[in-house]
Amino acid sequence: MSSNAHTVSAGKGLAAGVVFLAMLVAAFALWTAIPLTWVYVASKVSRSQFPSGGPYALVAGGILVSVVIDAWLIGRLNSLYIRITGTNRLHPMRATWLRSMRDSAPASSVTVVEAVMMASVMLAAIALTVWFFLLAGSPIPNG
Repeated sequence: MSSNAHTVSAGKGLAAGVVFLAMLVAAFALWTAIPLTWVYVASKVSRSQFPSGGPYALVAGGILVSVVIDAWLIGRLNSLYIRITGTNRLHPMRATWLRSMRDSAPASSVTVVEAVMMASVMLAAIALTVWFFLLAGSPIPNG
């Protein structure tokens, strides 16, 4: 019986990890894929290098609608995570030998959505830094 309970717990842990990863990808798309996709779409719609307001309105409206849909998706994934784990909190992992004997209540923990959003912002900042310094190249001509 204990091995079956351990398997169910491991399965729930794996499912929760997959949902967390899906939330992280959806949150990362807020800062990267959604704006870049709409700028690309507007560049294909525009007929000149100096477009009128149409492509700009397309970018603004498309980003707004896409962000609302993505936020709804993150909320649904958060609900799924809560159904799987029974909580919306990430509890800090602290080794037993680091705990004080006076530790009676665990420290306040962050919610899953807070952790996902913080991680996505940090990943987006790292991606921007790597792109800017390593991949973008110089705008100054070599001539």
